Amino acid sequence: MAHPQVLRDMALFVEVAKRKSFSQAAVALDVPISSLSRRITQFETSIGLRLLDRTTRKLVLTPHGEAYYEQATRLVEEAQRTFDELIAQAKGPSGLLKIAAPPDPWVLHHLSVVAREYALRYAQVRVHLDLWPHLVDLAQDGYDLALAVGAPRETSMITRKVAQLENGLFAAPGYLDRAGRPGNPADLARHQAVMVGPPSASSASGSGASASGIWPLEREGETVSASVGRAVSSNSQAMARRLALAEHGIGLLQVIDVEQDVEAGRLERVLAEWHGPPSPIYLVTTSRLLPAKTRSFIAFASRRLAEQLAPRGVTLDEAELTALYDLQEA
Repeated sequence: MAHPQVLRDMALFVEVAKRKSFSQAAVALDVPISSLSRRITQFETSIGLRLLDRTTRKLVLTPHGEAYYEQATRLVEEAQRTFDELIAQAKGPSGLLKIAAPPDPWVLHHLSVVAREYALRYAQVRVHLDLWPHLVDLAQDGYDLALAVGAPRETSMITRKVAQLENGLFAAPGYLDRAGRPGNPADLARHQAVMVGPPSASSASGSGASASGIWPLEREGETVSASVGRAVSSNSQAMARRLALAEHGIGLLQVIDVEQDVEAGRLERVLAEWHGPPSPIYLVTTSRLLPAKTRSFIAFASRRLAEQLAPRGVTLDEAELTALYDLQEA
């Protein structure tokens, strides 16, 4: 039978290795940094192997540390999940649930509604929402899950698709009155463009557009690569919408974000039969072994978001919908 201190030291090591920082791990564990460092040193001494290389600038795992981290993480996560299951059986999901999400307009509306409904159902869970323009390091920054537009670049992330958003071409009437209204995708080459994404080419931003001067457009199975003219760009959907409203050009924007602008006449849809590739919406975690609070939120939010966004975007296929509704709330 394992000595209790071995299990505690294993959990301490996993927290330090996950965050790559003694100070951040000490804050998360609510222990003095000196005590944490001493325990890890004693743990390394007891097994006779160095698991962490410490310098004044960074903390890295040794080869032995990397191998041990993979095994220890599985054991610690399983132990935590078992503990959470016992707590959940007694009083339901509980604790602080930290969620990272992009500051897109539709997120501000829909995720806030979902979080409020969830909090009413699970009174023992405290929901905290942080808005970031990019996907954060969930483990290092202490988040339980994230809402992401587009698939994360890190293949180790666990993703669950909950919706797809339609992307269309929009511009302010004032701009179109000056520059003319394009009649086909080829006409976009003489127009100014409002790009969503980094300055360099990147079609993985989840916006349905790249920032390289080329827009992939689709129409009933037909696909074209449309060149666009001089562009202004932003990494924010909200800013791109404002740039389009300010008559800077035509933007390939999420339809859900500009519905009210179109209804009010502030924006006009261009080439209405053409649209960009849909933006997939994912709930992202770092592991499949999740505590009750995270599993319950994923099951709850997946269905709510799918129901709210389906009429405003692109319907998921049958297999994706089945996967969502197979999720069990804790």
